[in-house]
Amino acid sequence: MRPGLQLKMGQSLSMTPQLQQAIRLLQLSTLELQSEIQEALESNPLLEEDDIPPPESQWETQYSAGTSAGEAQEDDYIYQGETTESLKDYLLWQMRLSHFTPLDEFIAETIIDAIDESGYLTQDIDDLYATIVAEEPETELDEVKVVLKRIQHFDPIGVGARSVQECLLIQLQQRAIDSPYIEVAQRVVRDHLDLLAKRDYRKLARKSRLKEETLREVLKLLQDLDPRPGDGFGTSESDYVIPDVLVRKHKDQWRVELNPHALPKVRVNQGYADLVHNGCSQQDGQYIKQQLQDARWLIKSIESRNETLLKVAHCIVHRQQGFFEHGPEAMKPMILSDVAESIEMHESTISRVTTQKFMHTPQGVYELKYFFSSHVGTDDGGECSSTAIRAFIKKLVAEENAAKPLSDSKLANLLAEQGIQVARRTIAKYRESLGIPSSSQRKTLL
Repeated sequence: MRPGLQLKMGQSLSMTPQLQQAIRLLQLSTLELQSEIQEALESNPLLEEDDIPPPESQWETQYSAGTSAGEAQEDDYIYQGETTESLKDYLLWQMRLSHFTPLDEFIAETIIDAIDESGYLTQDIDDLYATIVAEEPETELDEVKVVLKRIQHFDPIGVGARSVQECLLIQLQQRAIDSPYIEVAQRVVRDHLDLLAKRDYRKLARKSRLKEETLREVLKLLQDLDPRPGDGFGTSESDYVIPDVLVRKHKDQWRVELNPHALPKVRVNQGYADLVHNGCSQQDGQYIKQQLQDARWLIKSIESRNETLLKVAHCIVHRQQGFFEHGPEAMKPMILSDVAESIEMHESTISRVTTQKFMHTPQGVYELKYFFSSHVGTDDGGECSSTAIRAFIKKLVAEENAAKPLSDSKLANLLAEQGIQVARRTIAKYRESLGIPSSSQRKTLL
């Protein structure tokens, strides 16, 4: 082949500081975001709180007057279930909402069991393979490696890595490929992680042959990575939450709106902003410009977070209208990719925005991720969600004869009569997740 030049055109997303900030704010809970905004208000004179109170919501007035038996009270800001979860639970939740075969699910569960609280894989891949082959002899080593790679791209990115180096490289791979410093940062992590850990930047610059300016940009990029992706899970103990979105029915239509009381409103202090044009010194002018830019970025990031949250909430309500009309038994199966495709966003974004974000509904307060569940086939070729099956089990147990409680096999048969085919062991798993004792433990003589 003769050497030549080729012109290629393509599109890629640049990870700008604004986008990085927007992504970071997206995964914060309302309380964490409130704290973030308060810190910004205290440190940035160009940012001020908008003192105009939000308009009184008709929805709030309507439901503060009184509710029916099946509706939540206005001050019922208690999440209907656990408000926190372990890293393992979070990974299993994502796994169940992904397109895994039964074998891949078994492999994934084995891998997730071997991930510690910091997010790192604690067993060698060969040891994991030996454990898996003992149960599933037909499994290939490459299948285990493929499943591990998929888990490593769950949220948080880099979970399941076998070393800090691998964890950072996985996170760098998610960044924009057109960034001028991505390849350099990857090389630094691969070849000079020891110097990076020691903060020996002078030797690092010499060994990597990087100019000071380039090294500074690389370090800035690396500082945005998380070497302990599992930290922060299962640390909160509060059972009280502030709903991020409100859902109400108006003229036979379900409406979704952001909770106007959830976040403080912020704006640019125009008085300070105008000083840059009023003959201030060059140094003061530079300071004001930087603070003004930071204030605008924060406001824009908050707006972007709210828009994304509202889009996801709208999609959930549209797809789960059966739940809002009839309760959990009418919940439809829905996975992350369903919403991601509907609103044209990445699955990891949907995962972030549905975690620790809450919806106040006439049924109660629920975390957005509650509305996602895997599917089970029905006799007529349709699908039933695992959440609906749990609701059916709960209802059947509540109505059973206490002297002759329903066994797991009997519960499976009753569901089969409604066209829902569920194995007995699956019934047992769902029952245990609901905290319902076995039939022998539920039996009473009175």
